Amino acid sequence: MCSHGAVCSSYAPGHALHLIQSRLASATPSDWTDAIVESVDTATGDIVVRTVADGTPVAVWNAEGAAGLVSPGAPIALHGRYDVLAVGTRRFNILRTA
Repeated sequence: MCSHGAVCSSYAPGHALHLIQSRLASATPSDWTDAIVESVDTATGDIVVRTVADGTPVAVWNAEGAAGLVSPGAPIALHGRYDVLAVGTRRFNILRTA
């Protein structure tokens, strides 16, 4: 459904964020990594970020509009264990693509 502009009804990686996934990410704060957005493709939902700690590039995809909320140079956070992207107070389920 999300590819047609409707609300995402899938909890597969990169789609809707499940409440349990969100709670697990919140309960494990040591697994968050700060990063800076390097590039964004709003048409495809692809985002490339670079971690602040060591400059590692991380490519992710999200179908729920995360790409529309960030721009190059924006600070974000990635949760390594539960694949959550934090943009300000918003949280998104992500699929790591590289």
